[in-house]
Amino acid sequence: MSITENDFGKTITSDDVLDTLGFFDDWEERYKYIIDLGKQLPAMADDKKNDDYLLRGCQSQVWIDSQNNDGTLSFEADSDAHIVRGLLGMVLAAYNHKSAQQILEFDIDAYFEGVDLVKHLSPTRGNGLRAMVQKIQETAKKLG
Repeated sequence: MSITENDFGKTITSDDVLDTLGFFDDWEERYKYIIDLGKQLPAMADDKKNDDYLLRGCQSQVWIDSQNNDGTLSFEADSDAHIVRGLLGMVLAAYNHKSAQQILEFDIDAYFEGVDLVKHLSPTRGNGLRAMVQKIQETAKKLG
């Protein structure tokens, strides 16, 4: 089953996310932007919202699917929580439509530190964010 295409990693890049988040003065505005980012993610088909795609380690339900297109990885992701969909959008802006090497070389910690993200998340949300990143990096390692 193929994945639903999205603009994350193409027209919505990690640089775009950092620039926009840097524009806001407070975290309430940043949270609103992150939630809006998640609204731009296409919904995953209901038949994929099962244990095969379920990501363990998240407080909310998160599903991730991937597809290898001649060495470029594309991802489809969804969650039942608005803020988590936004965090997925941030992650996909960095990793979607990239080669395994690009994914593994991308400094995701610096990306999150660039907006001081992790310390503004609850510990469980932070663990979930790390689980999302780990899943995508593991997918890239299998390909690379």
